[in-house]
Parts: sequence; structure tokens; C-alpha cells
Amino acid sequence: QVQLVQSGGGLVQAGGSLKLSCVASGGTSSLTSIAWYRLAPGKRRELVAIISTSSGGSANYADSVKGRFTLSRDNAKNTVYLQMDSLKPEDTAVYICSAHAKRALLEYDYWGQGTQVTVSS
Repeated sequence: QVQLVQSGGGLVQAGGSLKLSCVASGGTSSLTSIAWYRLAPGKRRELVAIISTSSGGSANYADSVKGRFTLSRDNAKNTVYLQMDSLKPEDTAVYICSAHAKRALLEYDYWGQGTQVTVSS
């Protein structure tokens, strides 16, 4: 079983920065991608950024965060980071780390515990 533990988040003023971390443990060799989603009240869950676990994989971003958010990974630490710059009030949401795994013919999705990001105007 893969476990995802998130850290970071909090309250920041508009224009500020925050960095989220997601540490994966247990069965990480089966992971194929790791992503960050966000969920805001009254809105649908949004895929913020996603990166393949394969060597050289580059990240893809939602248009709403492109140019402001950066997804990176440290394979040695089994950690994925989401650097969020130039934050806007509309970025306020619960951010959730997710990992996709493939084992044999089956696929699995794992989720972190979520962390609140609040951007004040």
C-alpha cells in the first residue's frame, strides 16, 4: 500500500508564495504518476499539476496555474513538491496529493490527507 503524507500550506496574502510537499512510502516502485488536485467550495475538483515518475518526465499544469506553480520531485526522497508563487485569492482550496500506480493488470489511485491553502486579498 502506498501512503502519501502532505505538508505545507497555510494562509498567505495575495502575491505571496507557499510550498507543498508530498512524501510517498510503501510500494513506490509501482507509481506511474503523481499529481496535485485542489478542491474549492462550490467548485469541481481541479487537476492542478501532474508529473510522470519516469526519468525525464516533465510536469503538466492547469491553465489556471501555468507560469505560477512549479511541480518538482526528489526521487531519492520519494517526495513531490508544489511551489506556488504569485498566489491569488482564487487559488484558495484544499490541495490534495494523488499517486497513480500500476501493478500487474490493475491500477490504483492513492490520496494524501489534503492541506488547506488560503490566499487573502
